[in-house]
Amino acid sequence: MTNELQGKRIAFIATDGVEQVELSEPWKAVEEAGATPELISMEMGSIQGVNHDERGITFHVDRTFEEASPDDYDGLVIPGGVANPDKERTHPPAVEFVRTFVTQAKPTAAICHGPWMLVEADVVRGRTLTSWPSLQTDIRNAGGTWVDEQVHVDEGLVTSRKPDDLAAFCAKMIEEFREGSHAGRAPATASARTSEPMGTAARR
Repeated sequence: MTNELQGKRIAFIATDGVEQVELSEPWKAVEEAGATPELISMEMGSIQGVNHDERGITFHVDRTFEEASPDDYDGLVIPGGVANPDKERTHPPAVEFVRTFVTQAKPTAAICHGPWMLVEADVVRGRTLTSWPSLQTDIRNAGGTWVDEQVHVDEGLVTSRKPDDLAAFCAKMIEEFREGSHAGRAPATASARTSEPMGTAARR
C-alpha cells in the first residue's frame, strides 16, 4: 500500500450489468493507494456484475444516489458494461450526481461504456475523451472530441476504451485523484435540459 491517497474517499457508481473487472480492478487500485472506496447505486442491497455476457459476482451497495453528495468525495469512477450506464442514465439522481461532480472540477475516471453517463450529464462539451468505440458518435454529438487511445486525460477527466486498458487507466486515475480538483479549469457547461436518455448508441 502506497498511502498516496490516504484520507480520500472515492465514489464508484454502478448498477446491475456492470462489467465486474472494470469495477473490481479500479476499486483494488484505490484501496491499495490508501483511499476509501464506496459504491453508490440506484437502490440499496447488491448489484450484479457481469463478465461480458455471463453473470459474475455481486457487489455490496454502500449508499444510494439520493443519500450521497458529491461534496463528500474526492474522486469518481464510472465503470462500464453495456447495461450498467444505460440503466443509470435513466435515473435523474445518478445523472445529477455525475453532472455536479464534473462541474465542480473534481477528478473523474470513466471506462468503456461508462462515458455514456458523461454524455447524459452534458459535461463532455469542449472535452477530449475516449471510450468503447460505439460511443464515439454520442460523444461527438454532445460536443466532445473522441480519440482512440488506451487512456486519455483531459484536466482531471480520465477515460479508457476497454478492460485491456485497465492498467493504464488505473495508473492515471490514481495520479489524478492524488492531484485533486482542477480548480483552474472552467467547469463544463451543462445545458438546462432534462435527464431523458439521449439516442441509444450501437451496442457492443
